[in-house]
Amino acid sequence: AAVYVPACVGSMFGPEGDGIGVTAAIVRLAERAGVALRVPTGIESLCCGTPWSSKGFAAGHDVMRRRVVERLREATEGGRLPVVSAATSCSEGFAGLLAGIGVEVQDALAFAVAELLPRLDVDPAAKLPSLTLHPTCSSQQMGLDPALGEVGRAVADEVHVPAAWGCCAFAGDRGMLHPELTAAATAPEAAEVAALGATAHASCNRTCEIGMTRATGESYVHVLELLERATRVG
Repeated sequence: AAVYVPACVGSMFGPEGDGIGVTAAIVRLAERAGVALRVPTGIESLCCGTPWSSKGFAAGHDVMRRRVVERLREATEGGRLPVVSAATSCSEGFAGLLAGIGVEVQDALAFAVAELLPRLDVDPAAKLPSLTLHPTCSSQQMGLDPALGEVGRAVADEVHVPAAWGCCAFAGDRGMLHPELTAAATAPEAAEVAALGATAHASCNRTCEIGMTRATGESYVHVLELLERATRVG
């Protein structure tokens, strides 16, 4: 059904706590839904290009663009299959790299709503009482916030999006090098998250999840990890 491109940030930072991570979650959800995914050969040498473009390294970005175009044009059979990425910033990056060559890029949120949710059964006993979501800059830019909310409502009885949500300022590596940026940017949202006191917390981009975990003291995971938990059988 699609060519799945796991995100580098998921491999580098790993899952939150005892979670399985979004890559494993998507693989399990697809198997459970009877949907076949293809991972391109040479995936370890592919990237959405954002680490280069965000720092102005135009030559490196061009090298990666040519490599991605070649590999994904082949993997998608000339655009017959869409490319799916499970980190919203990476989805935005791939969309830029592949623009104009006839290859569609879908974020995993949109793919899950269209292809996985209709084929999955959520265990009512596994639904969360409440869930707080953190949209991201890329999810808003790409119009994915409704899909984020739809997946959230599939796994929780109450879903909250803080009115004070905004950019977490983690910005790739900025939050690691200058944690005070994330602390300042997230202070109003963190206060609202504490007041909400939700059972679980989720987002859709690994570095944003790390930033929000640090800011709030709550464990933020990809919302598709929660969907995987809620659709386990037995």
